[in-house]
Amino acid sequence: MRTLLFSLTLLFIVSCKPAHEQSESSNMPVSKYFNYGDTAVESAGVRMIPITTPVGNFKVWTKRFGNNPRIKILLLHGGPALTHEYMECFETFFQREGFEFYEYDQLGSYYSDQPKDSSLWTVDRFVEEVEQVRKAIGADSSNFYILGNSWGGIVGMQYALKYQQNMKGLIVSNMMASCPDYGKYAEEVLSKQMDPKVLGEIKAIEAKGDFANPRYMELLTPNFYHQHICRLKEWPDGFIRALKHVNGEIYTMVQGPSEFGIGGRLTYWDVKKRLREIKKPTLMIGAKYDTMDPKAMEEQSKLVQHGRYLYCANGSHLSMWDDQQVYMNGVIQFIKDVDDGSFKLTPPAF
Repeated sequence: MRTLLFSLTLLFIVSCKPAHEQSESSNMPVSKYFNYGDTAVESAGVRMIPITTPVGNFKVWTKRFGNNPRIKILLLHGGPALTHEYMECFETFFQREGFEFYEYDQLGSYYSDQPKDSSLWTVDRFVEEVEQVRKAIGADSSNFYILGNSWGGIVGMQYALKYQQNMKGLIVSNMMASCPDYGKYAEEVLSKQMDPKVLGEIKAIEAKGDFANPRYMELLTPNFYHQHICRLKEWPDGFIRALKHVNGEIYTMVQGPSEFGIGGRLTYWDVKKRLREIKKPTLMIGAKYDTMDPKAMEEQSKLVQHGRYLYCANGSHLSMWDDQQVYMNGVIQFIKDVDDGSFKLTPPAF
């Protein structure tokens, strides 16, 4: 009985949409929409995808939602070495639209293999990993979208610079194209918004390299994270789980130990001058309270050849959570516009 009611409800929702808004997936029966191609034991779309690297073969965790040959979206989480868990909010919105999308834990993250060879943790190597995942999910230039948040935005931009011929569209969520500029913004703008006494204590801990000191997080959580990472009073369960599951060794090696700016292997990463090479439709997302300069995100939307800017006036680094309606409406509209060929530089009014 529940299955029948669900099917009728889904049919009603789809039939109420104008014909031009209905995707191919909207017209397929529920049984096909939830067919993930499992040949034996069904796994709800979860698949461990084999990855070849210079130091061996490994597997990365993915989970597929939906069935839409026209729209396949790969979600690239931040960190590096966080998890897909804080991006679970896309499940409600993207399934409602009939998009096919993939949650994905990058190599080294909690649900994927976690090799110890430090040579693996470079932007270029992660780009090759994404290309292998793309092939495994059967995506190509007719349907493949990348949505990368934070570190995932770095990988997304770098991927587009090498493999944009295999893409339909790119969404860079809350990530500047220059880590030196990001570090400068954190030091010259964000740190000055903090209570001088609190900042002084944080800087003293950092100067000693005492990042494991519990006091460090006691100061950062209310004074930085709740102001610039996620502004919701109660953090989402998925974000909390992602923080618990972060691979701190990889995070520190690539991002650096300080939360004010950038360090590690990303210290000098900068593709700002190369953005003009990106020809595919690109959405850049900035937010008022973000750790990334929203003006820089707007500028990036003008540097790519076919860009659009989405501004989240109430959002921070995780604006998919703390400015959710504006964020999701903008992302969904971008994908629909690219899909139906009506994409323009000027975004529609919401």
